[in-house]
Amino acid sequence: MVNINSTTKKWSILTGLIATFMVVIAWCEYTGWPFLADPLEQQLSSLLNRQVSFKQDATGSSPQIKQQDKSVLTPDLFRVSFIGGLTLQSSTLRIAAPNWSKAPHFIDADNVKLSLRYADIWRAYQGDPVHVKSLQASKLDGFIERKSDGRATWQFSDTQRDPNKSIQLPSFDELVLTNGLLRIDDVPLKSKIEAKLSLTNNETDTQASTAKSNQEKTNTLTASAIGSYQALPLKIQLVSTGKLQSNRDEADKFPVAIELNAKVGRTNLVFKGKARDVMRFLDDFTGSFSLKGPSLAAVGDLVGVTLPTTAEFNTSGKIKKQDLVWQVDVNQMAIGESDLNGKFSYDRSLRVPLLKGKLGGEKLVITDLGPAFGATPEAKKSNKVLPSRPFDLASLRKMNADVLVDIHYLDLKTSFLEPLDPFKGHIKLKDGVLSLNDIHASTAEGKLTGDIGLDGRGSKALWDAKLAWSGVRLERWVKQNRTDGLPPYIAGRLGGGAVLHGEGKSTAEILASLNGNIRSELYDGAVSHLGMEVAGLDVAESLGVFFKGDDALPVQCAVVDLQADNGLFTPRAMVVDTTDSTVWVEGSLSLATETLNLRAMSLPKDFSPLTLRTPVNITGQFANPEVSLEKTPLGLKLAASVLLAIVNPLAAVIPLLDSGDTKEANQRAAGCLSIMQKNTPATIKKGHAESSV
Repeated sequence: MVNINSTTKKWSILTGLIATFMVVIAWCEYTGWPFLADPLEQQLSSLLNRQVSFKQDATGSSPQIKQQDKSVLTPDLFRVSFIGGLTLQSSTLRIAAPNWSKAPHFIDADNVKLSLRYADIWRAYQGDPVHVKSLQASKLDGFIERKSDGRATWQFSDTQRDPNKSIQLPSFDELVLTNGLLRIDDVPLKSKIEAKLSLTNNETDTQASTAKSNQEKTNTLTASAIGSYQALPLKIQLVSTGKLQSNRDEADKFPVAIELNAKVGRTNLVFKGKARDVMRFLDDFTGSFSLKGPSLAAVGDLVGVTLPTTAEFNTSGKIKKQDLVWQVDVNQMAIGESDLNGKFSYDRSLRVPLLKGKLGGEKLVITDLGPAFGATPEAKKSNKVLPSRPFDLASLRKMNADVLVDIHYLDLKTSFLEPLDPFKGHIKLKDGVLSLNDIHASTAEGKLTGDIGLDGRGSKALWDAKLAWSGVRLERWVKQNRTDGLPPYIAGRLGGGAVLHGEGKSTAEILASLNGNIRSELYDGAVSHLGMEVAGLDVAESLGVFFKGDDALPVQCAVVDLQADNGLFTPRAMVVDTTDSTVWVEGSLSLATETLNLRAMSLPKDFSPLTLRTPVNITGQFANPEVSLEKTPLGLKLAASVLLAIVNPLAAVIPLLDSGDTKEANQRAAGCLSIMQKNTPATIKKGHAESSV
């Protein structure tokens, strides 16, 4: 038979023990577990793999901090609570730096109230960024340090390190800090920063008549930083004032006012706006900005966006960020002499970030984008013309892009070519492949269409272009200043196209490897009569035209057909045929060596009593070309003229007589017409439709 009294007695004892235990726990929680100060120091030191101390006279504590405002320290304060997370109150909290660091400590704080979730403690132990539920302190002194191998003072275990990853400072749900000082030394980012910050909260009545229960807390954050970021001088000033916890009503999504002035190198940012939360103002904010600097690429490097290398710029507009999505309305963007605008979004929530939008503006000067292709002042100091600076192909793989281009005026930055007005296209960047598709541009009453691509997925860029032009008024496109009443040196409608491809690590390498074809034809053309006679070195007819006045000489056929083979361009046909003469060019020009080796010859179709008719040679480097007459035929003519002059002065003109080589001239003309008829669509022959290759 069960002894009921014995069982009841056991349950009574057990209940009493549980009650006693709960009372003890409750009493310990109430008193703050004062006897656990030393054991807790030991346990946290073991857990975080470095010394943790709550003692004001801790060895190695910062003298600067300890000597200031000792009166505000609460003597020997220590309280800890374990229910619902770890909450610690202490007159001092010091976390030592890791053994490899020469810093005096990681964190040294006075009058601390720290609340941590157990889950956050575990994640920090695994190597994740430190997240703090709440931290209040009168002073906080910290050393944030990272070495080239990825070791960091905020890592509390030997987890996998990534030296290429951006520095991640501790984040907070709540932070109240009277006086803070952080020193950041990040070797992978080549950055050394000293930041001072203060974040205080105050209780203010929403209305003068409200009761105390309706008071709300507001935060005021002030921060300043000086030092260097990515080896560039850095200076930041930040002021933020707003509600500590927003009710996030639709009427007040962004209750926190922010003013930021930041300068990194020659890049300067001014921002005025609002944020959703003081402690997370970088996550959700909206406002206006002004930004200027030496190049858009420099700004892109700072924020992780692939942007082209440009001339100096100055831009302003509005910006909004919600979570990982940025929206930017650029009211004005002055890049060098260019005047642009645009509307863009940048989504970092995707596996590969995506930039979308539209780029517009009144004017784009092509030389302002020259640095993107390696055209820098340093490059101009050499005798090379083609830019040789290597492309940053890795940047093409950091994001994708989908941007429409609609620019009113594209200035080619040359005094003799008419600009493109307007210029439209579609920029796409996907998985390292950059393209400018659907090009539509107008110039001199003509049109330019086509596509250009750059594949940056490999160690070398693969470049290709398919372009076509039609109806371009040559007398307008090539500006020709002549006395009123005189015809242009050359006129007519230009049509043609190009199919080219190459590869390389720079613009110069790609051009030096080009293969393909460039072809262009002139329709309804005319050339200067005087110009043709001068080209043929026809002295007699040149003098005649000069005295009677220049006129337009109809062009029967004009073709330029160049074949490219590893950067060497050879004319398959380069002919201008008129009723008076036929001029053609042979030889080659090399983009690999940047040299010219061309020979121009003119065959008159009529008799001339005084002509030198000798080939003209164009040779030398692109940077310093040389034009000369071919010496052998010219020398023979002049020598014969001198010898005959000895016999009879009138006989000196005999070697200079030219009956005209009609047969050879007609052969060249026939070849020119054959190329035009074979390669040109019928619509182009009429001079009013687009050409294709």
